[in-house]
Amino acid sequence: MSTQTQAQALALSGSRKRWLKDRIAQIGVTTGGILVLVTLLLIFLYLLYVVKPIFDSARVEPGAEFSLQERSAGTSRELGETVLLGVEEQNELVYRFNDQGDVDFYSLPQQGKRVHSLNIDREVTSVARSISHNMVAYGLIDGTIMVLTPKFNVSYPDNIRTIDPQVTFPFGEQPLVVDEAGQSLTQLSVTSQGQDLLVAGITESGRGVLTRFAGKENFMTGEVELSSTQVEIPGLPSDVDQLLLTPNLRFLFARSKNEVYVFDVRNINKVALRNVLTMNAKGANITTLSLLSGGNSILVANDNGKISQWFEVARDGKREFIFIRDFATQGAVTQITSEINRKGFITTSSTGSLDIFHTTGGSRLFSAPLAESPVSALAMSPRNSMLLMQSGDTVSTFYVENEHPEVTWRALWTKVWYEGYPEPQYVWQSTSGSSDFESKLSLVPISFGTLKAAFYALLFAIPIAIAGAVYTAYFMSSGLRKVVKPTVEIMEALPTVILGFLAGLWLAPLIEGHLPGMVILLVMLPVSILVMAFAWHHLPKSLRNWVPEGWQCIILLPLVILVGWSSFALSPWVEDVLFGGDARGFLTNELGIGFDQRNSLVVGIAMGFAVIPTIFSIAEDAVFSVPRHLTNGSLALGATTWQTLTRVVMLTASPGIFSAVMMGLGRAVGETMIVLMATGNTPVMDLSIFSGMRTLAANIAVEMPEAEVNSSHYRVLFLAAFVLFIFTFMFNTVAEFVRQRLRDKYSSM
Repeated sequence: MSTQTQAQALALSGSRKRWLKDRIAQIGVTTGGILVLVTLLLIFLYLLYVVKPIFDSARVEPGAEFSLQERSAGTSRELGETVLLGVEEQNELVYRFNDQGDVDFYSLPQQGKRVHSLNIDREVTSVARSISHNMVAYGLIDGTIMVLTPKFNVSYPDNIRTIDPQVTFPFGEQPLVVDEAGQSLTQLSVTSQGQDLLVAGITESGRGVLTRFAGKENFMTGEVELSSTQVEIPGLPSDVDQLLLTPNLRFLFARSKNEVYVFDVRNINKVALRNVLTMNAKGANITTLSLLSGGNSILVANDNGKISQWFEVARDGKREFIFIRDFATQGAVTQITSEINRKGFITTSSTGSLDIFHTTGGSRLFSAPLAESPVSALAMSPRNSMLLMQSGDTVSTFYVENEHPEVTWRALWTKVWYEGYPEPQYVWQSTSGSSDFESKLSLVPISFGTLKAAFYALLFAIPIAIAGAVYTAYFMSSGLRKVVKPTVEIMEALPTVILGFLAGLWLAPLIEGHLPGMVILLVMLPVSILVMAFAWHHLPKSLRNWVPEGWQCIILLPLVILVGWSSFALSPWVEDVLFGGDARGFLTNELGIGFDQRNSLVVGIAMGFAVIPTIFSIAEDAVFSVPRHLTNGSLALGATTWQTLTRVVMLTASPGIFSAVMMGLGRAVGETMIVLMATGNTPVMDLSIFSGMRTLAANIAVEMPEAEVNSSHYRVLFLAAFVLFIFTFMFNTVAEFVRQRLRDKYSSM
C-alpha cells in the first residue's frame, strides 16, 4: 500500500471517529435538553395536580334517609318540633332534640333505628340551642332551665368500633334558676365558656332577665359549684322575636321585627344597650338571625333570599357592628346553619333550594333544589362531611365534599374584609391558636414581598455589577482582569445561608446602630469616587504615568476604605446633633416612617451581594466579546474612548447585558435563605426601604414543614410555588424576547 493510500485511509478513519464523536455529542446534548424540558413539564403538571382540588366546586351526594314516625312507632309521644339536629364525628349516630324535652338517637348503619332516647319529664315552656357548643337548654314553667348535651363514648371491643350515645347535663341535673321570681320563660338564649354559663330569657310578664352562672371547682371535693348573678335587661323592646347570645359572652342580640338591639353583657352588673341597628335587606323582612362559627359575625336572613353578614369594626375610636357583605338565594330563607370551625354556612329556602356559602371568599359554593317539602331542621356534621335535612317526619342525609371552601380567586388576589379588621385588606395569616380562626391566604402580600426584595437587590447590584463588568472588560489590564474576574465569580459559590446569617445577625444590628452612617456612606461613596476621578483627570501626566494603564482602579481601594470608616465614625456625632441621639425614633415619631431592624435595606445589600457575581460574569463576557475591529474602527474615525464605549461597545453588548440583568432578577426572585433570615418574614405591603417583607420562596420554606398534607394551607403553598414558577417563566420569556430583538438590531454592526 502506497504512502498516499495510507494517508487517505488514516484521514478517512479520523473523519469517521470525528463523525461518531459529533453524533454522540449531538445525541447527548439533545437528550439532555429534552430531559430538561420534560422535567420542567413534569414539575409544572405536578404543581397543577396538587393545586387543582382547591378550586373544585362543592359536591353534595344523597345518602340514606329514614322516617321519624316509623322509628317512633309503638310510643305515645308526639314528634314535636326539632330544636337541634346533628350527627357525631363518624357519621353513624344521628341525634334529635325536640321542643317537648325528648332526645332521640338514631343509627344510620341500621337504617335509622332508634338506639337510645331520653325525656326530661318536665313541663317545657321555651327552648334554646347553641350550635357552637352542641347544647340545648329547656326553659321550664317555674323560671328554671335544664341544659343538655349529647355525648358519644367510643370503644373497640374485639377490634370493632362501638359508639355508645348518652345525654349529659354539663351544669348539673338539677334545674338552674334563671328568674328568681319564678315566672315561666317564654323565650330563651344560652351560651357557655369554660365553666361559665350565660342565659338570657323573657318571662311571661315580658321582663328580660340575664343570669350568669359562674363555675368554680371545689378544692376539697373536686366538684364544680355554680354561683349565679341575675339582672334585668335594660332597654329591651316589648315585642322580642328572637334572642341570641355570642359564645364569647360579650353580646346579646334581641330582634324585634327588623330592628336588632345590641347589648354589651361582658359585665353582668353593667349590662348596657350599645345600639339599635336596622339589619333587614332593602324591601325585605328578617326571618331569622344566626351566628357564624366563633360568634364574631352575625348572619341576617331575609324573606327575599338575601343573607347579610355583620361584625364589629373599630371606627372613629369606637367599635360598632356594620354591614360587610351579602349573599343571595332563591326564595325566602327558611333554615340557616353554620359549619363547625369554618366560616361557611348552609341555607334552605322556600323554593326547596339548598345553598352552601363561605364568607371569606364571599362565594356560593353549591346550589341545588334538594328539598321537595319545607325544611324544618338543618345540620352539618362536625367534620363538615355530612349534611342532615329534616322535611316533615323524614330525615335525609347528604354526603358533602367541600374540602377547601376558603380558597377562591377572590380570596387569593383581591382585598377581603376579614372579621375584626377595620377595612378590606390583603393579608397572609395561615394559622392561629384559635379553633374559630378565619384563614387569611392572600397571595398578594408575599408576591409583593418577592418583587420588593428583588427590586432592592437589583437596585444595589445592577449599578455595581454592570459598571464593574464594563470597566473590567474594557478598561482593565489583562493581567489584573485575570485576577479580578475569577475572584468575583468565586463569590457566587458562597452559600446563601452564610450570607443570610451574616445579614440577619451582623449587618442588620450594624445598620440599626449606625443608621446615619449608612446613609452618609450610600451618598458619599459614589460622590467621593467621582471627585477622585475628576482629580485624577486633572493631575499632571507625569504623575498619572506612575500607575500602569488599566490599573487605575487600585487607587480607589484606600478611598473606599477611608470613606466607609469615616461614615461610621461620624455616625454617632451626626445622630446626636441632627436627631437628638435617636435616628430611629426620629424616623418613627417625626416622619411617621416605621423602622424594622431586618428590613429591605439589609435584604438589598445582602441579596445584591449574592446577585452581583451572576450579573457581573455574564455582562463582562458580553462586553469583552465585542469584536475588536468595531472598537478600533470607532477610535480610528476620531471617537473618544468614552464615545466608543457608549455608542458602539454597549450597544453591541446590550443583548448579553440585558440577559445578565434578567438572570440576576431570576436569581433574586427565587432566593430563599437570605430573605428567610434577613427580612423578619412579615407579610406586609409597604414600599418603605426600612420595612420588612415575606417572599414566596421564604414563605414556602417556613410554612411547608408545618402544613397538614392535603389541607388548604398545604395546597395554597404549592400554589405559591406555582406562582413563583410562573414569575420566573415570564421573566425568562420576556428576557429572551428582548435579547433576541436587541441581537437582531445590533448584529449588523
